[in-house]
Order: sequence, then structure tokens, then C-alpha cells
Amino acid sequence: MVGGHAARVSDEVVFRFEFPERPGALFNFLNKLGGQWNISMFHYRNHGAADGRVMAGLVVPEDERHLIPAALAEIGYPYWDETDNPAYKLFLS
Repeated sequence: MVGGHAARVSDEVVFRFEFPERPGALFNFLNKLGGQWNISMFHYRNHGAADGRVMAGLVVPEDERHLIPAALAEIGYPYWDETDNPAYKLFLS
């Protein structure tokens, strides 16, 4: 990841995903999010495995954050909330 955190992005939440390495995986992710929230960051990395690693930032207002678990469960990929991860905050500060 290059570039750091955009100063104008607020209300960002950051998630780590395991995307399956198959055609349509990204389309599934984007389609099921349904344009509900802006994607502020997207970093994909594959290590030659069956799954690719993705770090994604979503701009989600505080009053909509309760909707995130259901939206991400609908996508069906394993995910972890990294928003409060100290390494993320240090790296993108």
C-alpha cells in the first residue's frame, strides 16, 4: 500500500478480507455492497494461494455502522475489522 491516508476521508472503517481466487469474486463483493458506502481504499495481494488478501476501507457514517456486519455476511468472505488496529493507524497516519 502506497500513499497513506487521505486527509479528507472521515468516517472510515477498515476491513481485512480473504477473497476466493475465482472469476467474479470482486464483482460479488461490489455487487453485494450495492453502492451503499464509498470505498476509500482497496489493496489486493495474492500469494499464490486459493485466497487473495484484501484490505479495504469503507466510508460509513457512525449511525450506519450497525449495518456493516449484515452487509459483509451477505458477501460471504471471511473478514476482520482492522479499524482500531494500532499498526494500521501508525502506517496510514
